[in-house]
Amino acid sequence: MSADQNAAGVTRLLEIMARLRDPEHGCPWDRAQTWRSLIPFTVEEAYEVADAIERGSGEALCEELGDLLFQIVFYAQIASETGSFDFEAVADGIAEKLERRHPHVFGDAHIASAEEQTLAWEEHKAHERARRGDGPAVGALDGVAQALPALTRAAKLQQRAARVGFDWPSVDGVLAKIDEELAEVCVELDAEVPVSERLEHELGDLLLAVTNLARHLQVDPETALRRANRRFETRFRHMEQALAAHGGDLSQLSPAELDALWRAAKAVEH
Repeated sequence: MSADQNAAGVTRLLEIMARLRDPEHGCPWDRAQTWRSLIPFTVEEAYEVADAIERGSGEALCEELGDLLFQIVFYAQIASETGSFDFEAVADGIAEKLERRHPHVFGDAHIASAEEQTLAWEEHKAHERARRGDGPAVGALDGVAQALPALTRAAKLQQRAARVGFDWPSVDGVLAKIDEELAEVCVELDAEVPVSERLEHELGDLLLAVTNLARHLQVDPETALRRANRRFETRFRHMEQALAAHGGDLSQLSPAELDALWRAAKAVEH
């Protein structure tokens, strides 16, 4: 597809968005939306992009990327109506940022590896935050968005801390920390009257330690859990279907029978 065709597609999309928001002839639902009301839809579309990639479906990915692009166009249209910014400003802004953060491509800097580029990227971001004055000082953890899923944010916070030396030297230390945190959960469970707030506290520490293990193993914890969820769902549905074929009900089975069904469902995967 030529650059002119790409530009025509973007122009058409922007025109459709403007028409949907037209005060007199637009869509009532689209006219009622605000930046804030769009947040859950944007997050959902981003996850649907990830799901399409996980399923390996190029057709689905194309569609989901379109839905995500529509969200960006939607925000830009609302902004243009108040004179804040428009889609062109969004595109120009990211283009300028990409050139600025890739001096080894658009300038004379030399970067030999993806790891070096990651460090350079973070340094550029830190300098940009400092120039913007995002707070009285720029700390190692600044700029990690509060709105990220907790698991993703935990990994990013630990990654930032590790860059300034706050890290276990090897995976052995992380494994020991997991054992320690699990023992503290067990202490709370063994209490005569377990306190829910303390249990939540200790479980949170355990999850943080497991996330740190994922980072040390170079595994994205959000992706790992998403895939584990998919495996669980597939196996559980297989259990339901296998039992329904014989008129059975999962709720009527003993723990041993449920375990046998679960093992059979796992065996189907291999």
